[in-house]
Amino acid sequence: MMNRRDFLAGALVAGTGAGAVAAATGDTVPLTIDSHVHVWKHSPEFPFAPGAHPPAEDASAEMLLDLMKANNVSRTVIIQVIHYKWDNSYLASVLKKYAGKFQGVCRVNPEDPGAPDTLARLTAEDGFHGVRISPAANASGDWFRGPLMPPLWRRCQDLKVPMTLLIPAARVPEAAKLIDRFPDLTVVIDHQADTPLNDPAKLEPLLALERYPKVFVKISHMWSLSKEPYPYPDAQEQVKKLYGRFGAKRLMWGTDWPISLKWLTYAQAVDLYRTQIGFFTPEDREWILGRTVQRVWPFGL
Repeated sequence: MMNRRDFLAGALVAGTGAGAVAAATGDTVPLTIDSHVHVWKHSPEFPFAPGAHPPAEDASAEMLLDLMKANNVSRTVIIQVIHYKWDNSYLASVLKKYAGKFQGVCRVNPEDPGAPDTLARLTAEDGFHGVRISPAANASGDWFRGPLMPPLWRRCQDLKVPMTLLIPAARVPEAAKLIDRFPDLTVVIDHQADTPLNDPAKLEPLLALERYPKVFVKISHMWSLSKEPYPYPDAQEQVKKLYGRFGAKRLMWGTDWPISLKWLTYAQAVDLYRTQIGFFTPEDREWILGRTVQRVWPFGL
Protein backbone atom coordinates (compact mmCIF):
# COMPACT_ATOMS: atom_id res chain seq x y z
CA MET A 1 0.00 0.00 0.00
CA MET A 2 1.28 3.47 -0.90
CA ASN A 3 1.64 5.47 2.29
CA ARG A 4 0.76 9.11 2.75
CA ARG A 5 4.34 10.35 2.37
CA ASP A 6 4.87 8.45 -0.90
CA PHE A 7 1.51 9.53 -2.25
CA LEU A 8 2.21 13.22 -1.61
CA ALA A 9 5.76 12.97 -2.86
CA GLY A 10 4.54 11.60 -6.16
CA ALA A 11 1.96 14.33 -6.49
CA LEU A 12 4.39 17.11 -5.65
CA VAL A 13 7.67 16.04 -7.22
CA ALA A 14 6.21 14.94 -10.55
CA GLY A 15 5.12 18.47 -11.35
CA THR A 16 5.54 21.63 -9.33
CA GLY A 17 2.92 24.14 -10.46
CA ALA A 18 2.95 27.91 -10.66
CA GLY A 19 1.34 28.11 -7.24
CA ALA A 20 4.32 26.48 -5.57
CA VAL A 21 6.72 28.67 -7.53
CA ALA A 22 4.75 31.78 -6.56
CA ALA A 23 4.83 30.78 -2.92
CA ALA A 24 8.60 30.46 -3.09
CA THR A 25 9.26 33.69 -5.01
CA GLY A 26 6.64 35.91 -3.43
CA ASP A 27 4.79 36.49 -6.73
CA THR A 28 1.04 36.84 -6.52
CA VAL A 29 -1.41 34.52 -8.26
CA PRO A 30 -5.19 34.87 -8.60
CA LEU A 31 -7.34 33.59 -5.77
CA THR A 32 -7.57 29.88 -6.52
CA ILE A 33 -10.52 27.75 -5.41
CA ASP A 34 -10.65 24.17 -6.66
CA SER A 35 -14.23 23.35 -7.64
CA HIS A 36 -13.91 19.58 -7.67
CA VAL A 37 -12.05 17.03 -5.54
CA HIS A 38 -12.94 13.84 -3.65
CA VAL A 39 -11.73 12.64 -0.28
CA TRP A 40 -11.90 9.31 1.52
CA LYS A 41 -10.12 7.49 4.32
CA HIS A 42 -9.87 3.86 5.33
CA SER A 43 -11.34 3.97 8.83
CA PRO A 44 -13.77 1.80 10.80
CA GLU A 45 -15.41 5.05 11.89
CA PHE A 46 -16.41 5.75 8.29
CA PRO A 47 -17.03 2.42 6.53
CA PHE A 48 -17.33 2.30 2.78
CA ALA A 49 -20.58 1.24 1.16
CA PRO A 50 -21.22 -2.49 0.74
CA GLY A 51 -19.73 -3.64 -2.54
CA ALA A 52 -17.51 -0.56 -2.92
CA HIS A 53 -13.97 -1.00 -4.19
CA PRO A 54 -12.03 2.09 -3.09
CA PRO A 55 -8.32 2.37 -3.86
CA ALA A 56 -5.96 0.97 -1.26
CA GLU A 57 -4.51 4.44 -0.69
CA ASP A 58 -6.23 7.10 1.38
CA ALA A 59 -7.12 10.44 -0.15
CA SER A 60 -7.75 12.26 3.09
CA ALA A 61 -8.57 15.88 3.79
CA GLU A 62 -5.16 16.27 5.42
CA MET A 63 -3.39 15.06 2.29
CA LEU A 64 -5.45 17.49 0.25
CA LEU A 65 -4.60 20.38 2.55
CA ASP A 66 -0.88 19.68 2.10
CA LEU A 67 -1.28 19.80 -1.68
CA MET A 68 -3.34 22.97 -1.51
CA LYS A 69 -0.70 24.69 0.59
CA ALA A 70 2.12 23.63 -1.74
CA ASN A 71 0.25 24.93 -4.79
CA ASN A 72 -1.28 28.10 -3.36
CA VAL A 73 -4.87 26.86 -3.60
CA SER A 74 -6.91 28.79 -1.06
CA ARG A 75 -10.16 26.82 -0.77
CA THR A 76 -11.73 23.69 -2.24
CA VAL A 77 -15.16 22.26 -3.01
CA ILE A 78 -15.29 18.58 -2.06
CA ILE A 79 -17.73 16.32 -3.89
CA GLN A 80 -18.98 13.28 -1.99
CA VAL A 81 -17.21 10.26 -3.42
CA ILE A 82 -19.16 7.25 -4.66
CA HIS A 83 -17.19 4.86 -2.39
CA TYR A 84 -19.52 5.86 0.48
CA LYS A 85 -22.59 5.96 -1.75
CA TRP A 86 -25.28 7.85 0.22
CA ASP A 87 -23.43 7.98 3.54
CA ASN A 88 -21.98 11.49 3.72
CA SER A 89 -20.54 11.09 7.23
CA TYR A 90 -16.84 11.32 6.43
CA LEU A 91 -17.25 14.45 4.34
CA ALA A 92 -19.51 15.97 7.02
CA SER A 93 -16.74 15.39 9.58
CA VAL A 94 -14.23 17.09 7.28
CA LEU A 95 -16.47 20.13 6.85
CA LYS A 96 -16.82 20.40 10.60
CA LYS A 97 -13.13 19.91 11.37
CA TYR A 98 -11.92 22.38 8.75
CA ALA A 99 -14.75 24.90 8.79
CA GLY A 100 -14.24 27.64 6.23
CA LYS A 101 -11.61 25.76 4.25
CA PHE A 102 -14.01 23.54 2.31
CA GLN A 103 -17.49 23.52 0.88
CA GLY A 104 -19.20 20.14 0.54
CA VAL A 105 -21.55 18.70 -2.07
CA CYS A 106 -23.48 15.67 -0.84
CA ARG A 107 -25.01 12.69 -2.57
CA VAL A 108 -28.54 11.49 -1.98
CA ASN A 109 -30.29 8.48 -3.46
CA PRO A 110 -32.15 9.90 -6.47
CA GLU A 111 -34.47 6.90 -6.54
CA ASP A 112 -35.61 7.50 -2.95
CA PRO A 113 -38.77 9.62 -2.57
CA GLY A 114 -37.27 10.91 0.67
CA ALA A 115 -34.23 12.37 -1.10
CA PRO A 116 -35.46 16.01 -0.88
CA ASP A 117 -35.85 15.73 2.90
CA THR A 118 -32.44 14.07 3.18
CA LEU A 119 -30.91 16.96 1.26
CA ALA A 120 -32.63 19.48 3.52
CA ARG A 121 -31.26 17.71 6.62
CA LEU A 122 -27.72 17.50 5.25
CA THR A 123 -27.87 21.19 4.37
CA ALA A 124 -29.22 22.30 7.76
CA GLU A 125 -27.32 19.94 10.06
CA ASP A 126 -24.03 19.25 8.30
CA GLY A 127 -23.47 22.39 6.27
CA PHE A 128 -23.55 20.86 2.81
CA HIS A 129 -24.05 23.29 -0.05
CA GLY A 130 -25.50 21.38 -2.94
CA VAL A 131 -26.11 17.87 -4.19
CA ARG A 132 -24.63 15.78 -6.97
CA ILE A 133 -26.53 13.25 -9.06
CA SER A 134 -24.98 11.04 -11.71
CA PRO A 135 -27.31 9.18 -14.10
CA ALA A 136 -25.59 6.61 -16.28
CA ALA A 137 -25.96 6.78 -20.04
CA ASN A 138 -27.67 3.39 -20.19
CA ALA A 139 -31.13 2.39 -18.96
CA SER A 140 -29.96 2.23 -15.35
CA GLY A 141 -29.89 6.03 -15.38
CA ASP A 142 -33.37 6.55 -16.76
CA TRP A 143 -34.56 7.71 -13.34
CA PHE A 144 -33.15 11.05 -14.47
CA ARG A 145 -36.27 11.62 -16.55
CA GLY A 146 -38.62 10.07 -13.99
CA PRO A 147 -41.10 11.50 -11.48
CA LEU A 148 -38.67 11.78 -8.56
CA MET A 149 -36.53 14.44 -10.21
CA PRO A 150 -38.84 17.47 -10.02
CA PRO A 151 -39.30 17.26 -6.21
CA LEU A 152 -35.52 17.04 -5.69
CA TRP A 153 -34.82 19.91 -8.06
CA ARG A 154 -37.56 21.99 -6.47
CA ARG A 155 -36.09 21.41 -3.01
CA CYS A 156 -32.65 22.48 -4.28
CA GLN A 157 -34.22 25.63 -5.63
CA ASP A 158 -36.03 26.30 -2.35
CA LEU A 159 -32.85 25.69 -0.33
CA LYS A 160 -30.87 27.91 -2.72
CA VAL A 161 -28.15 25.29 -3.16
CA PRO A 162 -26.75 24.17 -6.53
CA MET A 163 -27.66 21.03 -8.41
CA THR A 164 -24.43 19.45 -9.68
CA LEU A 165 -24.77 17.05 -12.59
CA LEU A 166 -22.33 14.33 -13.57
CA ILE A 167 -23.99 13.45 -16.85
CA PRO A 168 -22.86 12.04 -20.19
CA ALA A 169 -23.35 14.23 -23.23
CA ALA A 170 -26.37 12.16 -24.32
CA ARG A 171 -28.33 13.24 -21.23
CA VAL A 172 -27.73 16.98 -21.62
CA PRO A 173 -31.06 17.47 -23.50
CA GLU A 174 -32.89 15.81 -20.58
CA ALA A 175 -31.11 18.17 -18.21
CA ALA A 176 -32.30 21.09 -20.31
CA LYS A 177 -35.92 20.04 -19.80
CA LEU A 178 -35.46 20.08 -16.03
CA ILE A 179 -33.63 23.40 -16.15
CA ASP A 180 -36.58 24.81 -18.09
CA ARG A 181 -38.83 23.91 -15.16
CA PHE A 182 -36.55 25.39 -12.49
CA PRO A 183 -35.01 28.54 -13.96
CA ASP A 184 -34.08 29.97 -10.55
CA LEU A 185 -31.95 26.94 -9.64
CA THR A 186 -28.17 27.13 -10.04
CA VAL A 187 -27.01 24.11 -12.06
CA VAL A 188 -23.40 23.01 -12.52
CA ILE A 189 -22.40 20.61 -15.30
CA ASP A 190 -19.40 18.53 -14.25
CA HIS A 191 -16.44 17.83 -16.53
CA GLN A 192 -17.88 19.31 -19.76
CA ALA A 193 -20.43 16.45 -19.64
CA ASP A 194 -17.41 14.34 -20.73
CA THR A 195 -18.23 15.31 -24.31
CA PRO A 196 -15.90 13.47 -26.72
CA LEU A 197 -13.60 15.75 -28.67
CA ASN A 198 -14.02 13.90 -31.96
CA ASP A 199 -17.79 14.41 -32.22
CA PRO A 200 -18.56 18.17 -32.27
CA ALA A 201 -22.28 17.54 -32.75
CA LYS A 202 -22.44 16.09 -29.24
CA LEU A 203 -21.13 19.36 -27.85
CA GLU A 204 -23.99 21.42 -29.29
CA PRO A 205 -26.58 20.55 -26.59
CA LEU A 206 -24.08 21.58 -23.91
CA LEU A 207 -23.28 24.84 -25.71
CA ALA A 208 -27.01 25.47 -25.99
CA LEU A 209 -27.30 25.56 -22.19
CA GLU A 210 -25.72 29.01 -22.44
CA ARG A 211 -29.27 30.36 -22.76
CA TYR A 212 -29.84 29.60 -19.08
CA PRO A 213 -28.05 32.27 -17.03
CA LYS A 214 -27.76 30.06 -13.94
CA VAL A 215 -25.99 27.18 -15.66
CA PHE A 216 -22.25 26.83 -15.03
CA VAL A 217 -19.77 24.39 -16.58
CA LYS A 218 -16.65 22.80 -15.10
CA ILE A 219 -13.92 22.66 -17.73
CA SER A 220 -12.24 19.76 -15.97
CA HIS A 221 -11.36 16.34 -17.45
CA MET A 222 -9.28 17.86 -20.24
CA TRP A 223 -6.74 15.12 -19.50
CA SER A 224 -9.12 12.19 -19.88
CA LEU A 225 -10.79 13.59 -23.01
CA SER A 226 -7.54 14.45 -24.76
CA LYS A 227 -5.61 12.29 -27.21
CA GLU A 228 -2.56 14.57 -26.95
CA PRO A 229 0.03 15.14 -24.20
CA TYR A 230 -0.07 17.84 -21.55
CA PRO A 231 -1.23 20.63 -21.85
CA TYR A 232 -3.80 18.89 -24.08
CA PRO A 233 -4.13 21.25 -27.07
CA ASP A 234 -7.01 19.27 -28.58
CA ALA A 235 -9.01 19.54 -25.33
CA GLN A 236 -8.15 23.23 -25.17
CA GLU A 237 -10.02 23.69 -28.45
CA GLN A 238 -13.20 22.33 -26.87
CA VAL A 239 -12.70 24.54 -23.83
CA LYS A 240 -12.33 27.48 -26.22
CA LYS A 241 -15.77 26.73 -27.67
CA LEU A 242 -17.32 26.62 -24.21
CA TYR A 243 -15.52 29.84 -23.32
CA GLY A 244 -16.89 31.48 -26.46
CA ARG A 245 -20.47 30.71 -25.41
CA PHE A 246 -20.45 30.86 -21.62
CA GLY A 247 -17.64 33.33 -20.95
CA ALA A 248 -15.24 33.11 -18.04
CA LYS A 249 -17.85 34.13 -15.46
CA ARG A 250 -19.73 30.84 -15.95
CA LEU A 251 -16.78 28.47 -16.30
CA MET A 252 -14.75 26.98 -13.47
CA TRP A 253 -11.71 24.78 -13.22
CA GLY A 254 -11.22 21.70 -11.04
CA THR A 255 -8.55 19.08 -10.43
CA ASP A 256 -10.79 16.06 -9.78
CA TRP A 257 -8.07 14.95 -7.34
CA PRO A 258 -7.18 12.17 -6.74
CA ILE A 259 -9.01 10.53 -9.66
CA SER A 260 -6.97 12.66 -12.07
CA LEU A 261 -3.63 11.29 -10.79
CA LYS A 262 -3.94 8.60 -13.46
CA TRP A 263 -3.12 11.32 -16.01
CA LEU A 264 -1.33 14.18 -14.24
CA THR A 265 -0.24 15.45 -10.85
CA TYR A 266 -2.26 17.83 -8.71
CA ALA A 267 0.38 20.49 -9.37
CA GLN A 268 0.08 20.01 -13.14
CA ALA A 269 -3.71 20.27 -12.93
CA VAL A 270 -3.44 23.58 -11.10
CA ASP A 271 -0.85 24.91 -13.52
CA LEU A 272 -2.91 23.83 -16.53
CA TYR A 273 -5.57 26.42 -15.76
CA ARG A 274 -3.28 28.96 -14.14
CA THR A 275 -0.74 29.32 -16.98
CA GLN A 276 -1.18 26.86 -19.85
CA ILE A 277 -4.37 28.01 -21.61
CA GLY A 278 -3.24 30.89 -23.75
CA PHE A 279 -6.57 32.37 -24.80
CA PHE A 280 -7.62 33.27 -21.24
CA THR A 281 -6.95 36.88 -20.30
CA PRO A 282 -5.69 37.71 -16.79
CA GLU A 283 -9.25 38.70 -15.84
CA ASP A 284 -10.61 35.44 -17.29
CA ARG A 285 -8.20 33.52 -15.08
CA GLU A 286 -9.40 35.38 -12.02
CA TRP A 287 -12.95 34.25 -12.77
CA ILE A 288 -12.20 30.68 -13.80
CA LEU A 289 -9.72 30.04 -10.99
CA GLY A 290 -11.80 31.49 -8.18
CA ARG A 291 -14.47 34.10 -8.71
CA THR A 292 -16.87 31.85 -10.63
CA VAL A 293 -16.57 29.18 -7.95
CA GLN A 294 -17.32 31.87 -5.37
CA ARG A 295 -20.57 32.68 -7.21
CA VAL A 296 -21.78 29.11 -6.76
CA TRP A 297 -20.09 28.12 -3.49
CA PRO A 298 -19.53 31.31 -1.45
CA PHE A 299 -16.61 31.09 0.96
CA GLY A 300 -16.98 34.56 2.42
CA LEU A 301 -13.52 35.62 1.22
